[in-house]
Amino acid sequence: MITSYQLRAARALLDIDQRETAELADLSVPTIQRMEASEGVIRGNVDSLMKLVSALEAAGIELIGPGGTSTSGGRGVRLREDVASPKVIRSRQPKSPAKSPAKSLAKSASKSGASRGAMARDR
Repeated sequence: MITSYQLRAARALLDIDQRETAELADLSVPTIQRMEASEGVIRGNVDSLMKLVSALEAAGIELIGPGGTSTSGGRGVRLREDVASPKVIRSRQPKSPAKSPAKSLAKSASKSGASRGAMARDR
C-alpha cells in the first residue's frame, strides 16, 4: 500500500513532477493526479498501483509501511543509502524562482526614480 503523502514525498525526494512520475510508471498524468488527490491510502487499479510502486522503487525510493522499522513509527518514505543519486533522467530545465508582485513593483518603482514616500502616498 502507498499513501498520497508517500507519493508526493517520493516525488519530492526524486525532484520530479507529475508528468515525469507518469512517464516513469507508464501511467497517464491524470492517473497520477487522481492518486495524489486521494486521502490516505491510494485506491485504484491494482496494475496501476503496482506500476507506480515498481517505478518508484527502481528510482531508489523505499516505501515504509506502518509496521516498518523507524525511530518514530508510522508511514514514511526514504531514499535508500545505496543510491548515490536518484536514477531519474532529467528532461526539464530547473524552475526559475518566482517573482513576488511586491518585489516587482518595488523594483520597477526604483528604476523609474520614484521615492518610497511617493509610493506610500499613492497607496
